[in-house]
Amino acid sequence: MAREPRETTRAMGKRPGKFGRASREPAPEPLNIVHGILPPREVILRFIAEHPQKASKRELAKAFGLKGESRVELKHLLQELEQEGMLQKTRKSLIRPGALPPVTVLDITTRDKDGELIGRPAEWPEDQGVAPAVAIRQQSPAGRQGKGKSPVAGMGDRILAKIFPAVDRGGPAYTARIIKVIDKRRGASMGVFKDAPGGAGRLLPIDRRGEEMLIDPDYKGDAKDGDLVEVEIARLGRFGLARAKVLSVIGSVASEKAISMIAIHAHGIPHVFPPAAVAEADDAKPATMSHREDWRDMPLITIDPADAKDHDDAVYAEEDPSEDNTGGVIVTVAIADVSWYVRPNSPLDREALKRGNSVYFPDRVVPMLPERISNDLCSLKEGVDRPALAVRMVFSKDGRKIGHTFHRIMMKSAAKLSYQQAQAAIDGKPDDKTGPLLEPILKPLWHAYETMKRGRDRRQPLELDMPERKILLKPDGTVERVFVPPRLDAHKLIEEMMIQANVCAAETLEKKRQPLIYRIHDTPTLAKQEVLREFLATLGISLAKGGNMRANSFNGILAKADNTPHQTMVNEMVLRSQSQAIYSPENIGHFGLNLMKYAHFTSPIRRYADLIVHRALVGSLGFGEGGITPDEEATLDDISAEISTFERRAMAAERETVDRLIAHHLAGRIGQEFEGRVSGVTKSGLFIMLPDYGADGFIPISTLGSDYFIYDEAHQALSGEKTGLGYRLGDDVTVRLAEAIPLAGALRFEMLSEGRKMPTAVRSFHKAGRRDASRARKKIGTRPPRGRR
Repeated sequence: MAREPRETTRAMGKRPGKFGRASREPAPEPLNIVHGILPPREVILRFIAEHPQKASKRELAKAFGLKGESRVELKHLLQELEQEGMLQKTRKSLIRPGALPPVTVLDITTRDKDGELIGRPAEWPEDQGVAPAVAIRQQSPAGRQGKGKSPVAGMGDRILAKIFPAVDRGGPAYTARIIKVIDKRRGASMGVFKDAPGGAGRLLPIDRRGEEMLIDPDYKGDAKDGDLVEVEIARLGRFGLARAKVLSVIGSVASEKAISMIAIHAHGIPHVFPPAAVAEADDAKPATMSHREDWRDMPLITIDPADAKDHDDAVYAEEDPSEDNTGGVIVTVAIADVSWYVRPNSPLDREALKRGNSVYFPDRVVPMLPERISNDLCSLKEGVDRPALAVRMVFSKDGRKIGHTFHRIMMKSAAKLSYQQAQAAIDGKPDDKTGPLLEPILKPLWHAYETMKRGRDRRQPLELDMPERKILLKPDGTVERVFVPPRLDAHKLIEEMMIQANVCAAETLEKKRQPLIYRIHDTPTLAKQEVLREFLATLGISLAKGGNMRANSFNGILAKADNTPHQTMVNEMVLRSQSQAIYSPENIGHFGLNLMKYAHFTSPIRRYADLIVHRALVGSLGFGEGGITPDEEATLDDISAEISTFERRAMAAERETVDRLIAHHLAGRIGQEFEGRVSGVTKSGLFIMLPDYGADGFIPISTLGSDYFIYDEAHQALSGEKTGLGYRLGDDVTVRLAEAIPLAGALRFEMLSEGRKMPTAVRSFHKAGRRDASRARKKIGTRPPRGRR
């Protein structure tokens, strides 16, 4: 399967205000707009909040009737508002910080006092506090008539919705119109059933923030002690635990692969294909030569992980024979032609969109497409005819791409290699399989990579050093060991060739004026830049001010921290400063890769975005059947919002599964000491990462010692008010495991290392802050709470 660069996915923004339900405030006064005159900043901010669909510079100029010099003044004013953190860019429009995008995936979670449905964003960063409430506007079933009818949703449903600012200032800040119901009834909870006296039961939560529930004997169904169950709340009382009713029994929590099943059910990830999709896959026949070039004699090879079951990309390289490109290379990347088998609006297509992407757990894969498609007909198996879309790219000797062409082909893979096999052959240790391939295939590939690398080095994408850990499981599904696999040149070769193929797809479709889905990554917000700037200043590293930030600006910072005690800490802070990579039909470029045109093309077996790009290429280049349809083109906004949400869902499920597996692995080691590193600093305490395990745990601030510890965001530190001793992000520490909750994936540690002396700047900052707080308390007659003085 194709590898893409590791992208940052941290969401940026600020927490919106609190929301009540008192609705007696009068509606806001209409804006007093004088056309042709630049309005005050307050008017512009209010207009953007009330008209998010008209929040681009062009729309603002049109709304206020600005021309000539006034448009220039508007541009400068908007830049000032961005620098002050009053506005932030999203795609090609402007929004207030913390505002929801115009199209959002919502989970309907509750009702207001009038019985109206209230939803919240399906994905919302924890560091932004509580997700904003959204009032759902919908017609009653009887009123659903005519061309403009909209779907009807209920409690627990997940919906795709159009977002509008609320007129009623006393209620939720937003209202929403339902575009589509994605999933029905998501109001159920999961937990582990435990027997209780009298035939009743208790539900132990699997979520870190979950609460226990009681289950009456009549409501436990077939659940047995230790079963993983799905429940719904049957009754809430003013006192005591909530009571629940068992809806379904998923299986014993002690069974093999139960940990990943928890994440699958908790996040509502579809994992059973409907009969119609399975039947369509089973009935599929091998692709024909219609509209295809015969490339079966080209020795394309696949290079994948040793345990890969599907192979969706193959590569080949050769020197360019053209006299006009002396020293140049031709690189061919062939990608499985999934669009031939998965046609728009078919059962397979609808299920693929519902999943959005394949989800990878240590013990299983939840595929986007059935195995008949992903592991058979679309897998580029060695020595077997397979349909593909191929791009032939020509590079000069200095790594500049001169040109490219796309082709719909029939290919036959000459060999299936693992990364380790290919690398060993290049390193002088070929085996029986790679020996004959070394001179004609492998060495030209490595030569081409060295050529392409010159272009990459000149481009300077963001180069974060964040090693990825893998978990090796025993046959019973428990953890055997956690390790960091070596990063080989074979990995980098495939990654760079995939990146360039993705660029070619975006460039070709733009040239054809064909709508598509881009992979976009915005620049870090000014607010996040400022947090990073303050932190780096404590290390004597400067970060230039201004909104015109580039990836190589961060590379300079990383280079200064290289081989210093702060290296890991700086890498983590730079990662946190990054915005979120998403899918969008509107292009703003990819900041991390330092590319202006980028679309996912190389993994249509496991990502729906790539399938859309394949269809767009087939349609716009006249490659025959399986092209994009007008209906798809009209809904690319909605599709992009959905698959971006499903990508975050998959990442959360994968991360939580790893946390639970590690917590299970360490549950029998309570009281043992571990070497760790401070990976996060908050007002509540310290997050500790165990490098040997890739696990994170928490130390509450109340357990750090008798001193009064103060949080300093700029220095990412907690330091004692009296002693001046404390802990900073990146500090190496020794901790004792105090508690492990495997089902929640939670670990709690006790600190054994004494804090180190904080820099003078940190202590001065704290003293000044405490003096100000003391003066304020004297002024209003208050004192700090007992035990915290």
